[in-house]
Amino acid sequence: ANASAFAAYHHLLQRRLPEIEDLVPGARTLLVVLKPDREPSAVLLQSLERTSIPTYRADATVHEIPVRYGGDEGRDLVEVAQLHGMTEDEVISRHSGASYVVGFTGFSPGFPYLFGMPEILATPRLATPRTRIPSGSVGIGGSYTGIYPQATAGGWRLIGRTDLALFDAGRDPPALLLPGAAVRFLPT
Repeated sequence: ANASAFAAYHHLLQRRLPEIEDLVPGARTLLVVLKPDREPSAVLLQSLERTSIPTYRADATVHEIPVRYGGDEGRDLVEVAQLHGMTEDEVISRHSGASYVVGFTGFSPGFPYLFGMPEILATPRLATPRTRIPSGSVGIGGSYTGIYPQATAGGWRLIGRTDLALFDAGRDPPALLLPGAAVRFLPT
């Protein structure tokens, strides 16, 4: 479903239809925002009704994210390992050994929800979110892994941290990791 939503997003992005204000791909959906006082054109409606939108091929670049796992930077790594009956090194090996794709962004600007985490690492979110998570924190929330682009509240289990700037409003595009981007974590 994510691949279909992402293909539809790029298909409409390339069409540059004048009535579209914004397109926001989600995990399994595509939000199409129309400009005020505009109606969807026949072209837009036909595009949305298509049952076979061409597959989108993302840039083959793999974004390598250096991560300091554990310690103060990944304060929940010990608990994640215990929950899964693993050592900390096994969690790090499985997490950094997987290949990820940004399924969608959200929660805060530039926050990438990454598909591809080994099922064995799926971990419930915290019962009570923390009021401040440092920017660059790498966390696990359910079946996703992600990186907090700025300091914010959050309820994911923190396993590490990177120094990369994931979001910079002065950069074009502002988000380092866009939907469809390939990602690998490199333990440092």
